[in-house]
Amino acid sequence: MMEIEIQAELLTEAKESIEAAKNYKDELEQRLQGLNQARKQINGSAAETRNALQHHFEELKATVIKLLDERLMFLLHEVDKVEDESIKPLDDCQKLIEHGVNTAEELLQEGEAAVLCGTAEEKLGSFTKKALQIQLDSLPEVPSLVEVPSLSVQLDEGFLSSVKDRISTHGAIASRPPVQIEELTERPGGILVRWCKEDDDFVPQEYRLQFCKSSSGHFEDVYLGPDTEFVVLHIDPHVGYIFRVCARGEGRREWSPWSIPQTAHTTLSAHEWITGCEGFSLSSRRDMALRNDSPTFGVLYSKEPTYTSGQTLTFRMEAAGLPDKRDSIGVCVKPQNGCDSLQRDKAVCISSNGAVFVNGKEMTNQLPCVSTGSSITFDMEVVSFGSTFNDAASFKLRVIISSGNREVVFDWLLDQPCDALYFGCSFVYPGWKVLVF
Repeated sequence: MMEIEIQAELLTEAKESIEAAKNYKDELEQRLQGLNQARKQINGSAAETRNALQHHFEELKATVIKLLDERLMFLLHEVDKVEDESIKPLDDCQKLIEHGVNTAEELLQEGEAAVLCGTAEEKLGSFTKKALQIQLDSLPEVPSLVEVPSLSVQLDEGFLSSVKDRISTHGAIASRPPVQIEELTERPGGILVRWCKEDDDFVPQEYRLQFCKSSSGHFEDVYLGPDTEFVVLHIDPHVGYIFRVCARGEGRREWSPWSIPQTAHTTLSAHEWITGCEGFSLSSRRDMALRNDSPTFGVLYSKEPTYTSGQTLTFRMEAAGLPDKRDSIGVCVKPQNGCDSLQRDKAVCISSNGAVFVNGKEMTNQLPCVSTGSSITFDMEVVSFGSTFNDAASFKLRVIISSGNREVVFDWLLDQPCDALYFGCSFVYPGWKVLVF
């Protein structure tokens, strides 16, 4: 009996060892896959960098040669132009002098002939009269050498040295991009992308975020600015998207290398306003609502109770109308027909003047007034459940409402648990346009 138990125990230990060996092998194989991916990233990025360097410097050489040739041709043309303009007056002067030489030669021959016939008064008189008409004492001006151009070229002797210095420092190899994506968080109909600086010596001035569907590979810009996070909206649920970010250093024109691409998807459908509310016009995606000029106004609610604790709900004001103390933006347990504001029981909201209301009561703390460009965020988490079924305050939510650089924090007591909340808004006057995400 003892032997059987020992054999059974040994068999069990052997099976456990086999299972452990399988798990160990699987873990090692996964690490090998990770090493292979790392090797591919190094080799692939090195090959891309070599190609980029060769292409850049070939293009640079061709451009420099072209620019030098163009500059040489321009300067040669300038030499030709100055030479032609300077020679023309000399040519004109030469023609005048040559004409005078010919005239004087003819006059000389005529005078010598008249002298040989010394007794012919008529010939001597004609010659003398002709000589007086020619004005033999009038000579053309010939410019001195200091008065005419003497062409030369002025070349910057330090140009080649400065070019050498620029070329010797042109380009740098970085083993890692200076900016990397550190977090991708799913949001309803979107993904929150956060990135951070990896290089302490790199001083970013602005960032550039791009994304594309995994199936397309065609990146497009989605954000350009100084912030280190951005919510990319209009993301289809359960579809993979690739994100990458780069930065421009302070005082620089060129962008840094792209971060290592990261893939993410969202399982949450986008928030939508309900259709058919007379006082509001909706966008095609039903995530943006415009308070129209209808005289009828009330609360515009969400299509479904899609806001749950642990999420961040954001309202961004794309345009603003005239404010009114009855305006409201917030969340509620369920819609109530006939109400013209969320300033009521079982709702929390902020008015356009910054006042915060909890179950219809105005809080002492206030947030900044709402205007074009304002973003109001709601964050909630469950604090406690009541100890008894009949507890009047059986459900407590910790609520944080933020606007601008300020926030209010309070506990919202409800008489029963609530898995999801509706969101809503109301505006008395037209012109308000609000995007929800």
